[in-house]
Amino acid sequence: MADSDDVRRLALALPQVTEIDSDGFDFRVANKGFVWSYPERLPGKPRVIRTDVAVLYVGDEAEKQALLLGEPDLFFTTPSYDGLPLVMLRLPPVGVGRLTELITDAWRMRAPDELQSESAGDLSA
Repeated sequence: MADSDDVRRLALALPQVTEIDSDGFDFRVANKGFVWSYPERLPGKPRVIRTDVAVLYVGDEAEKQALLLGEPDLFFTTPSYDGLPLVMLRLPPVGVGRLTELITDAWRMRAPDELQSESAGDLSA
């Protein structure tokens, strides 16, 4: 079972990550977001920052669909994210090992190549 504290700890352990001030969590590398709290928008209601759901950068539509179809208990999307390489991850049912993998993969997709090359030995595969 993972939570927002796990997201924060794992994201900040990656090279050159900055946390943006927000009502939840919001992590970037090279000014590119890779994991943040889900800003839920329901019709007729104010936006709510959900710290029990992480938005993850996944790279492309194929990977997004594979996650959504392969692990529907963990991942979901909404129409406002259609066409974007982002998925929402329910934190309570995910294990810390799987969360580590997902956050590291999101970081790798957003980090500059030279940073990845410098950090290759520091990151587990």
